[in-house]
This record gives sequence, structure tokens and C-alpha cells, in this order.
Amino acid sequence: MTNNIQDQIQEEVQQARTVCDVSGTNSAECAAAWDAVEELQAEASHQRQAKQKNSLERYCDDNPEADECKIYED
Repeated sequence: MTNNIQDQIQEEVQQARTVCDVSGTNSAECAAAWDAVEELQAEASHQRQAKQKNSLERYCDDNPEADECKIYED
């Protein structure tokens, strides 16, 4: 999925450059095109952060029965 969003970012960057070349770099269309790029970049960053696990989470994925990984409910 990450590659897909990276492909979308590249397409949006190309489109933004084209829009800015046609409409001018100070146009509302140019600003909106770059906003779309920034939104996709933010989403890609969010996806990367959401997928990263810390060392304990990785350990518990591999060793769910370990004492450190047990979840106790009150």
C-alpha cells in the first residue's frame, strides 16, 4: 500500500507542476494542486507511523505467551 500512495504522490506532483505552469505559480489552482500533494504526503507519513511497532510489540508478536506479553483484566 505504501508504494501505491507513493505513486499517487508522484502523479499529484506532476499534475501540480503542470497546473502551475499553465495557471501561474500564484494562482488558486496551483495552490490547490500543491495542497493535494501535501495531504497525500501527510497520509503517507501517518501510515508509516501507524505501522511501526516498538521492540516489545515485535517480541510479543513472536512470543505471545511470554510473561511480558500477558494482558490482565481487572
